[in-house]
Amino acid sequence: MPAKKKILGVPQVNELVKPTVQALLSLGGSGNIQEINDKVYDLTKLPEEILNIPHSKDGRTQIDYRLAWARTRLRLQGLLENSSRGVWTLTNPNINIDDLDIDENQKKFDRNRRTTTDKLKDLPIDETFANSVEGADDENADWKEILIKKLYTIRPDSFERLAQQMLRESGFIQVEVTGKTGDGGIDGKGIVRISGFLSFHVIFQCKRYKGSITPSQVRDFRGAMQGRTDKGIFITTGTFTRDARKEATREGAFPIDLIDGNLLCDKLKELELGVKTELVEHVVIENGWFDLL
Repeated sequence: MPAKKKILGVPQVNELVKPTVQALLSLGGSGNIQEINDKVYDLTKLPEEILNIPHSKDGRTQIDYRLAWARTRLRLQGLLENSSRGVWTLTNPNINIDDLDIDENQKKFDRNRRTTTDKLKDLPIDETFANSVEGADDENADWKEILIKKLYTIRPDSFERLAQQMLRESGFIQVEVTGKTGDGGIDGKGIVRISGFLSFHVIFQCKRYKGSITPSQVRDFRGAMQGRTDKGIFITTGTFTRDARKEATREGAFPIDLIDGNLLCDKLKELELGVKTELVEHVVIENGWFDLL
């Protein structure tokens, strides 16, 4: 495995193992990825310019990419488990952070990585490290990296139609792509129904972006929403800065839901829009069974 690139200011995976456990302890022993990551940001006190360094191959930031590796390492060591709903939980909620031996954790991880390839097949694709090595060739790259690259190649109006179809498949009705010039960045609108009788008007904006969306861009979108909708959705192939996420949920302002490149890939996979999951049969010979004959 090639050595990880050192990016000035971004902690290495080993340096993020303990903060990840600390984050989960402070969250009561469990949390989703965004909750865990936000808590790690607070614990490490990393500056915004470091938090916003993009990962070169997908819609995540460098720090989020390495935090995914940290969770994977902890999972393979039996210290973390995750549900199909994306919630990560400490297997021992009373774990003592001082008992974590990072060097030994690295050694065990390396041994498991070499000898337990079957375990990799059970990992959520979001977290698997099987093909997510920095510098890997495209043919071996993480599926999200490949998908994001593909999304960069389609026309802007095709990306808007993809967002339209994704919302429709998610249960939205009357979804239209507007894409009018000078419309404040609004690309479409629709209606979301909850429990079959509550409905909310939604306006969405699509931005194929390799960088990070800033708070000012979120504010501009909110300004275009005023008086026209109940809620907004900002969809991008890139990421949102931490301040942009705070701006989206600012108290007293119109709420805006954010879909970054990582979540966009997950939704396209879930809805099978251009992404197909193939199950591979794995045959195991039970030698002990024959010994009992």
